[in-house]
Amino acid sequence: MVYQIYQSSELSVLLLPVMPAPESVILETSLGNIHLELYWDHAPRTCENFAQLTKRGYYNGVVFHRIVADFMVQGGDPTGTGRGGTSIYGQKFEDEIHPELRFTGAGILAMANAGPNTNGSQFFLTLAPTPFLDNKHTIFGRVSSGMRVLQRLGAVAVDAQDRPREEVKIHKARTGS
Repeated sequence: MVYQIYQSSELSVLLLPVMPAPESVILETSLGNIHLELYWDHAPRTCENFAQLTKRGYYNGVVFHRIVADFMVQGGDPTGTGRGGTSIYGQKFEDEIHPELRFTGAGILAMANAGPNTNGSQFFLTLAPTPFLDNKHTIFGRVSSGMRVLQRLGAVAVDAQDRPREEVKIHKARTGS
């Protein structure tokens, strides 16, 4: 552990631990890399779930199974059906919704769910403002680099069920700081 020296008039020396920078996640996709900043202060359990699944290789080789132009790109289901996935907590976990976080534009990272408190491993990235999702999905990050890649993902041709006609996948997901 790294410590920072702090001096004050009351104490000559106080050692305080220096916390490492919060982890981010890089998605190496078939169309390029997307760097994700995680909102650890607002959604710590969700960020921990996403980071731990990433470290375990859970998202490696997983397809983006749903793409809706001008709305969102969804992934994180190892079955590729939109019905699978799990969390590090062994079950679905509760939402971490904060009123100050809103779906104001493209590049917002949020949990996909089947209703309140049903978070697992599936996530989505917005392609446009989606205010109708406010207070319904846990926002836990944003695209910090790779918006052009996200835009290309959002432009992939899909079938009538919003499934990509050509496979687009996460080759590898990894953490960074």
